[in-house]
Amino acid sequence: MDRLTAFQTFVEAVDSGSVNRASKRVKISQSAASQQIQALERFFDQELLQRSPSGVRVTEAGQVVYDHAQEILGNYGGLLNAMNSRKGRVQGVVRVSMGSYLGQLTTGPALISLKQRHPELEPMIHLEDRFVDILNEPYDLLLRTGKLGDSGGVARKIASIHTVLFATPEYLERHGHPQVPEDLQRLRFIRFSDDPNASRLPILQDGATQHVNVPVGMTVGSPDLIQRAVLDGMGFSRAPLAVVSEALASGRIVEILPGYQVAPKDMFLIYRSKQAMDFTLRTVARSLWAALAETEGVVPVSNFLKEA
Repeated sequence: MDRLTAFQTFVEAVDSGSVNRASKRVKISQSAASQQIQALERFFDQELLQRSPSGVRVTEAGQVVYDHAQEILGNYGGLLNAMNSRKGRVQGVVRVSMGSYLGQLTTGPALISLKQRHPELEPMIHLEDRFVDILNEPYDLLLRTGKLGDSGGVARKIASIHTVLFATPEYLERHGHPQVPEDLQRLRFIRFSDDPNASRLPILQDGATQHVNVPVGMTVGSPDLIQRAVLDGMGFSRAPLAVVSEALASGRIVEILPGYQVAPKDMFLIYRSKQAMDFTLRTVARSLWAALAETEGVVPVSNFLKEA
């Protein structure tokens, strides 16, 4: 029995509460995962997991094995990281889920460039804005903005995103140019479907945040369609400055309430655990940070690289 592999499967089963989910994480069949855990139980001659139709729970003996297995896996990961760092090897499959706004514009292309520099790397880039539970889905890294919810894993702030409110000049001519935040309530907001609180706009004024609830005219699940709806005069919306800067410069859209500032959105990098951040994942994280640092309207966290 490869005990290192069995330890990894066992730890994943405890973390996820399911042998089936553990098997997906370590990319083996469910029967193979069960056999590995059973082999550990025979080796230690103790029951490590309590099985039920709803999942598994760690026993007292299993908790002891779990604690030591985590330390063993962490040390092994540190060894691999140290050796790969010496060779500068960035390799293997890395599954990254990132928001579609900046993913299309900057962080996605950054991973394409990283692949060009490291041919052994195989990035799998998913542009999506839905909630992702990194402990129960097959991702290595997540990039998410705003409130995270209980996504599990370790979340580190990587940047702040400056956003703006925008509409076409023609729409504002018809409905009026807002002069103060309360005037936004006369307009119709085009809401992004994956952000249920998007229509509660945080406006900064005199060092305080004022939340303005605006009426929703349309809910759309695609950033591209949101911009299309705005350009067609259906209402106003909110987006990262970098995404709309070209349209602003051309005059196709204009910024609403330019004398005020919309509260920035925090962006987080999420990963399974500190032990999981090997040399390759750290290199990917640094590449994402560097891309964000060069993006208009994005303020990167200055000490992020010290820990990445």
